[in-house]
Amino acid sequence: MTKPATISPSIIETLYEDALLLADEARATFDFDDGFTSSAAGASAARVALSCEALRTTTRMMHAIAWLLNQRAFLAGDMSEFQLRHHGRLPPAQPAPDPLELAMLPPYIADLVDRSVSFYARIERLDRAWRTRFELQPAAVHRLRQRLGYAFAS
Repeated sequence: MTKPATISPSIIETLYEDALLLADEARATFDFDDGFTSSAAGASAARVALSCEALRTTTRMMHAIAWLLNQRAFLAGDMSEFQLRHHGRLPPAQPAPDPLELAMLPPYIADLVDRSVSFYARIERLDRAWRTRFELQPAAVHRLRQRLGYAFAS
């Protein structure tokens, strides 16, 4: 059987700092100033695409930060493992960005969206690895049934 995944405080702290920087960059980037003020034919669709990606990106980052804050609370002893397993679940990822909508956005915004998707995928992998240590493996279930069968047969 494989060894359970551990998440060290240094990993969580580094990811937390990265998440804050990325979220701050997203906030600054999506602060609608003058990016799409033209009245060109595709400007309206581009504004809608920008709004959609802004919402998805900020939601993605806030979910990641919330998950990291729960991990920090657990590692600091402010939250039990039981509480973390039941209340510290990472929400499902936001829908993947639409390539056609991304193409309407400036490259630096498309890059920011891609980096937020990659960051969230890293957090998902950590969460999945950590949670697998709580899942019963089929071999363990079969051994338990076997032991119960022996106990009641004698």
